[in-house]
Amino acid sequence: MRKYFKFLTSFASFLMLLSCTAKNEVFEPTALASDNAEFDLPLSKSAIRTPDGANALDLETPLRCNVNWQTQQLILTLPFNNTAFKLQSVKPSDDLPRLEVTGFTFDTMPAEKALVQLTKEAGITLTAKDAPYAPISGEDLKGELTDVVNMMTNAAGIFYHYDADKKLMTLSKKSEQIVYVPKTRPIILALLDVLRGAGLTDMTTDWVDYSITFNADTELKNKTKQLINYFENNPTLIAYDVSVFKITPYDGCDVEWKGLLEAFDFGSITTAQTGVIGRVLTTTNDINIKTLQKFLGAKANVEAVSEGKFVVPDLWMSRFDVGKCGKMACPESELSILAKASVHATNRITSEVTLEKTDGQITSFKVNSRLGENFMIIGLPGEIFAPHQQKSETVIFMVPRLIKTVKTNENIKNNI
Repeated sequence: MRKYFKFLTSFASFLMLLSCTAKNEVFEPTALASDNAEFDLPLSKSAIRTPDGANALDLETPLRCNVNWQTQQLILTLPFNNTAFKLQSVKPSDDLPRLEVTGFTFDTMPAEKALVQLTKEAGITLTAKDAPYAPISGEDLKGELTDVVNMMTNAAGIFYHYDADKKLMTLSKKSEQIVYVPKTRPIILALLDVLRGAGLTDMTTDWVDYSITFNADTELKNKTKQLINYFENNPTLIAYDVSVFKITPYDGCDVEWKGLLEAFDFGSITTAQTGVIGRVLTTTNDINIKTLQKFLGAKANVEAVSEGKFVVPDLWMSRFDVGKCGKMACPESELSILAKASVHATNRITSEVTLEKTDGQITSFKVNSRLGENFMIIGLPGEIFAPHQQKSETVIFMVPRLIKTVKTNENIKNNI
């Protein structure tokens, strides 16, 4: 019995020694994975994106987001060198073989199949990147091979590129284009705004040679050609200076805009129209950005959202993305202002303004104003942009100006 007690005492001492050794060597007790384990799941590629700070870098910012409200020039005469305009493919096609086509006829079929039949005798291999293309038909087509190919691809709304060394013709629905414009800032801004108005978002602008590179379908390419030709007639451009700000009433109630009628002389507001959402007021310059914000500052907190300008060729549609000149992660940054404008006799301006978010149209207005008048869109509830924020309104203040263009043979650089 004594031996058995000694054994137990020695075994207990051994266990204590193990315990101390484990403590000194910081051995942790083994736990079940289900108790406290953390698993690092592989990060989805869709969750990895460019940081907002890098995306916010825009070389247009010094020109686009700089408005001088103190010295606004309502009419500007802008000389430009018309010969600087040029539109071409980034990767020009080689010349097709000089062959004469005589009486080529085919029934309705996809364009790629018809072109295979046409180019077979010339020993040309044809590849189609994104077929099938629109069906076309032809009867007794004649002329140079180049002319017939152009006729068929134009009818189908596609591009072709020919590699003479490989005798390879490549068809595609889109082609990378580059347009060179006069070295005049309002003109390149106008072209950028029109391309955005046409729905194009992916463009690269080179501010050294004043060129814009973009991927275009045939419709967009033709629209760009029309815009270049439009400058042959010394057109008038309409520039809009824009200020977007949010107002949050101090008392948590709606801003009583009728107070404008008491704060300013009768006639300072010349028209008022109601849209699907919001209202648009046309005003004399008695109500300008400074006097308006002073009036609102007594009733609400005024928070700047964005400030900038965009240019609209007469009768064309242009687009101003508020987020380009706004704060990152601001709910209102997804707002876009689209405008189609025209100038009438005696400098009257018709502005068709549409407000959009990424998920669709918010509201629209047709504003008739005189040069020297301003207009502002009020009553855009904050719930449009952030459903759970406290009561607020977004206000858009716009001043239209005229830019009259004049062709010249001189090399004009960096005008305004």
